[in-house]
Amino acid sequence: MRTSICLLMVVCLVVGAGAAWAVGREEAPRNVVLIGWDGAQRGHVRECLERGELPALARLAQEGALVAIDIPRVTDTKAGWTQILTGYEPEVTGVFSNGRYQPIPKGYSIFERLEQHFGADGIATVAVIGKQGHVDAEGPQRVAVTEQPRPAAGRPRQQRQQQRQQARQAEGALVTRDGKQYRETPGKPYFYTKDGMDVWLNGLGANDSVGAKALELLEQYRGQRFFFFVHFADVDHKGHASGENSAAYNDALISSDAWTGKIVEKLKELGLYEQTLVYVTADHGFDEGRTSHQDAPYVFLATNDPQVVRRGERVDITPTILDRFGLDLGKLDPPLDGHSLLRPYQPPIW
Repeated sequence: MRTSICLLMVVCLVVGAGAAWAVGREEAPRNVVLIGWDGAQRGHVRECLERGELPALARLAQEGALVAIDIPRVTDTKAGWTQILTGYEPEVTGVFSNGRYQPIPKGYSIFERLEQHFGADGIATVAVIGKQGHVDAEGPQRVAVTEQPRPAAGRPRQQRQQQRQQARQAEGALVTRDGKQYRETPGKPYFYTKDGMDVWLNGLGANDSVGAKALELLEQYRGQRFFFFVHFADVDHKGHASGENSAAYNDALISSDAWTGKIVEKLKELGLYEQTLVYVTADHGFDEGRTSHQDAPYVFLATNDPQVVRRGERVDITPTILDRFGLDLGKLDPPLDGHSLLRPYQPPIW
């Protein structure tokens, strides 16, 4: 009963603060920052919020909204961020999972949509990404098939590295050319996307490296309209290493929140916060208490945007941001599969 009362008070505070903050903020924002907490499970985030461990996320929600985001499709990284950054289902992008993918078609990403709308000189589009694999932009490859290597001797870390290398080599179609066998892999999801934006940086590693680079680039692009995607990977990495219920996973959520707070403070320092909407979400959750996310469809969206009116799905993030920037979603070709969270939406029964 006490928990229910506390949650009700939080909801009342969020709604009240959001309504007050909305006054004077009905116009389209100048800037948007989309922050990704890779692998952040909704239930664990809720527990952290109740313990007061995520103050930056709580402040955003108090100014705007905190809503559930559900995932009816594959709960992995390639599929997840592709949906979030395009607003399309995999039948359109060709990115179904970590192992079944192709380059996102040219012009389909949120970065390219914004460049098309505002013009190349009208907006800076920036991606600062912790992960190398699964949020990647390499082109098609053909790799000769070699004999299966023997298991690595020595420490478990060496064995895990070899297993990952073997898994990468196993991707793609097996073909024969001039009597030799090869694995042909398609280009990675952002192979075309990276060429239609201003900055693409992936593989930066830990949260500290990602956050520091994001602050540096915010300073660099302070004088023009911008859209930033800032991807923190530590939550996912700690979940795979130690499990969703581990102290390491919890600490990674706290780290992601701390860096989210530093980004907000940087926007305030630059005099940009009142012109900037911040959205925080995740590509997938984690299987409860485990080191996997095979069935992990529960994530969230926290934002200082008071116009977010409903819960939704992963595919609804891009339509929401494009809608907020003033794009006419009805004119996009092909039509987006997602729907703006700024507007009521009733999914069809069939």
